[in-house]
Amino acid sequence: MPTVTRRTVLTAGAAVAGVALDPLMAREGAGQASAATGSAPITLRVNGKSHQLVLDPRTTVLDALRDHLHLTGSKKGCDQGQCGACTVHINGERVLSCLTLAIAAQGQRIETIEGLAAADGSLHPMQKAFIDQDAFQCGYCTPGQIMSAVACVAEGHCGSDADIQEYMSGNLCRCGAYPKIVAAIKQARGQRENS
Repeated sequence: MPTVTRRTVLTAGAAVAGVALDPLMAREGAGQASAATGSAPITLRVNGKSHQLVLDPRTTVLDALRDHLHLTGSKKGCDQGQCGACTVHINGERVLSCLTLAIAAQGQRIETIEGLAAADGSLHPMQKAFIDQDAFQCGYCTPGQIMSAVACVAEGHCGSDADIQEYMSGNLCRCGAYPKIVAAIKQARGQRENS
C-alpha cells in the first residue's frame, strides 16, 4: 500500500480541483478565456445586480468583491478562513469568501454587508442591533460578524446564549466584544419574532 504524505494529498487535491474547474470553464463562454492572460469571463450576481468581469480563475469571491467591484465591506483578515471577517452570504448561507473561488460562485446569489440595508437606506435589524448594543469596538470584524449573525437568526441557532456563542465561534473579535455581539443577536431575534 502506498504511503500517504502531505505532498500526495496536495497533488491529488490540485488534480481534483483542475478536473472540477474544467466544466465551469466550458460554461458561459469561459472556455474562450484568453490563453495569453489566463483570465476568464465571469458573471457574479452581487446584492441583486449582475456584474460581468474578466478574472483569473483563481480569484476568490473576496478579491473579486474588494478589488474588482469595490465593495470593501467584507474584510480580508487572515485570508485563510480562520477569522470570519470575510463572511458573505451565497444563496442565503454564510460563506467564507476568502476560500471561495469567484468562478464557482457564478449563477449564485451573493449578498454582502453593503446589500443588507433596505433600498431607502434604512438599516437591517441586525445592523441596528449592533449599533444599539455597541457590539463593536475597532469595527474591523463587524461586517463578517453581522453577516454571520443574520444567518444565525435565520437558521434558528439562537435559542440560548450558548447556542449563539457556538454558532458565532468562527468569527473572531480581537477587541473581545463577544457579550455585546450576543446581546445584539438577541435584540435582532426579538425584533424578528415581534414582526
